[in-house]
Amino acid sequence: MTAAPAPVHRLAVRVYYEDTDAAGIVYHANYLRFAERGRTEMLRSLGFGQRRLRQEEGVGFAVRRCRADYLAPARLDDALTVETRVAAIGAATLNLEQQIRRDDVTVAALDVLVACLGRDGRPRRLPPALRAAMSCRLNLPSSSQK
Repeated sequence: MTAAPAPVHRLAVRVYYEDTDAAGIVYHANYLRFAERGRTEMLRSLGFGQRRLRQEEGVGFAVRRCRADYLAPARLDDALTVETRVAAIGAATLNLEQQIRRDDVTVAALDVLVACLGRDGRPRRLPPALRAAMSCRLNLPSSSQK
């Protein structure tokens, strides 16, 4: 039996003048900003806003690793969709696959590993409720770890 692919969270973004270079093409670092918004909104859709995680759980996330493939240019006024999918859950990490798309064209693909950190900046296990919500996105038992 093959596991079903994890659900995808989608966030619509528009390319503004401030996102582009002199040629009207999205500057490469801005794709990282779009991806960050996608990850943040995916967490929010699960009931875990960044402020709540910081205040109630004492945790936040930091990017540990990011691989980005820029496949096609996005341009001024393009309507893009940031697709975020949970690929794996570790004890203190989340591996997320993200695609930034314009219609049917993938303009950037990212593989992002984020680490859960406590207020002291040291790695900390994912809060149990967040782990359970993420596991549901992966269709795994909530105790599953990679």
